[in-house]
Amino acid sequence: MIATVQKENGIYTVRYERHFQHSVEDVWAMLTDNEKLQQWFTELEVVDLRKGGLIKFDMQDGTFIDMKILDYEPLKVLAFEWDADIARFELSRDEVGCQLIFIQTLSSFTEQTTKDLAGWHVCLDVIEALLDGRTVESRENQWKEWYVKYKELLDEIIE
Repeated sequence: MIATVQKENGIYTVRYERHFQHSVEDVWAMLTDNEKLQQWFTELEVVDLRKGGLIKFDMQDGTFIDMKILDYEPLKVLAFEWDADIARFELSRDEVGCQLIFIQTLSSFTEQTTKDLAGWHVCLDVIEALLDGRTVESRENQWKEWYVKYKELLDEIIE
């Protein structure tokens, strides 16, 4: 399901919702355990897991971007800087396992925004596949499909 986008006071929030048939602990580990994190987002590394802590983004050119952890509550909330924006994961138990809500707060739209939104969508699908013991045949092909859908969504909102 495609994310929803809302605008309030000049700030956009993009909300993704997923339900996993896995425990909160298993989903949390995908977000915070570097070995598991590397399976779905190779550029990210948790350095200091706490509010005020640090996540590094590997630019794949020998440089890294430091992203401050803005909110942290074990097994419930992980929020960190994402350039000028915020990436926030919220977990809760539900009747079949775990509900994950991912919210990206955007101060503006750039050329990168559509790419990021499609990328986050695919990342969440990959987390689910990994937890289910499945493999994703082509992340790139999935990303291309979602990129078109998110471009259409943002074109409607921006106009």
